[in-house]
This record gives sequence, C-alpha cells and structure tokens, in this order.
Amino acid sequence: MSPLFELRDVHFGYYGQPSCLNGVSFCLQTGERLGLVGANGAGKSTLLHLMVGLNKATSGSIVAFGREFQTEEDFKLLRRRIGLVFQDADDQLFCPTVAEDIAFGPLNLGYGKADAMKIVDEILDVLKLTALRDRVTHKLSGGQKRLVSLATVLAMRPEILLLDEPTNDLDEDTRERLIEILIGLPQTMLLVSHDRAFREAVTTRVISMKDGIVVS
Repeated sequence: MSPLFELRDVHFGYYGQPSCLNGVSFCLQTGERLGLVGANGAGKSTLLHLMVGLNKATSGSIVAFGREFQTEEDFKLLRRRIGLVFQDADDQLFCPTVAEDIAFGPLNLGYGKADAMKIVDEILDVLKLTALRDRVTHKLSGGQKRLVSLATVLAMRPEILLLDEPTNDLDEDTRERLIEILIGLPQTMLLVSHDRAFREAVTTRVISMKDGIVVS
C-alpha cells in the first residue's frame, strides 16, 4: 500500500543561513500516529511547515494522497486536507472569541455561517470545551488555548494532523485529556514532542532527526 504522505530527499535552508534540512526522507502511513524527535534546532518545526507549504523545499519531492505537490496552488489544496497545530497557540488564535476562531476555517472553506457554527458546536462537544464557546480567546489559560488551537484545526476536518509540541503549557490533567482526545481521533498524525511519556502513550512509531536528516 502506498504511503499517505512521503518526503523524498527534501532539502531546505533559510535565506542567508546554512541548510537545516539536508535530505529528509520518510513515509507516513494511513492510520498511524508517528512521533518525530530530535534536539532543539534539528529542523523538526521547519519540517512541519514545509509539509504544508509554509516553507518551500529547495529540492526533493513532497508526495501526498497519491500525487506530488510543488506550487503554492498545489499546497492551497493540500492545506484543505492537512491541519497543522502550531507550537505556540497564540500563532493560531486571532479572533475575539473561541467560537469565532473555530468558525474561521470552515467559513474560509465556503461553509455558510449556520453550518460553520454547527461545526463549532460539534467540535466543542467532542473536545468537551463547550463552556469556552463565547470566552475571549486571549484571556484563556495556556492549556485552554492549546486545546482551542486543536479545535480550530479539527474544524477543517483534515485527514492528517501535524502537531508541534502539543503538550506545551499543559498541566497534568489537561495533558491526560489531550492524550485521550488524540488516541480517539481517526486522523493520521505526525507529532513532534520532547515529552517521552506522551509519545509512548500516543504514538504508534517514532523516528528521529539529527543534522537535518531522519536517522531512524
């Protein structure tokens, strides 16, 4: 069976800096929850951004759902099917209220307001966040923001979830709740996390990055 997502010898470097991805290759199979580990600066967050086209590879191939993606127009289509939860929740949340933040994605996909708000209520119910529906987003705790940022991505109904250090800012109870949520979701996932216990609870396989390549 073909991989759901595959990187083939991908290279990338920020302007004026040494290359930080030096031939990354790996496959993400349908249904797995793949963990990605590595030291700070290994290129993990950069890799996630590249997978959804926020960074553009200087060489190599990005193949998903049976086709290669190269141009910004390609990646606009891909971002309808892959959701990235950023390491910093404040990078993801920018509307006045929780409901508006979650509705933003569906509205941009073309849903009418009534249908978008129905999705909002469904996602809040699944994540047990209904009490936050009308809260002012920037006044939430760090852990609440983390869960709401996940909700904004799930509202887009992606087939693949990319999560960058999802246990940041979480207390123990919220961390356990996130584990339960992720295990119960149907999406294929790639999770970057330094939290070993979290990885062991959630992931089905782990790979490691070092010096800009996947080494295991």
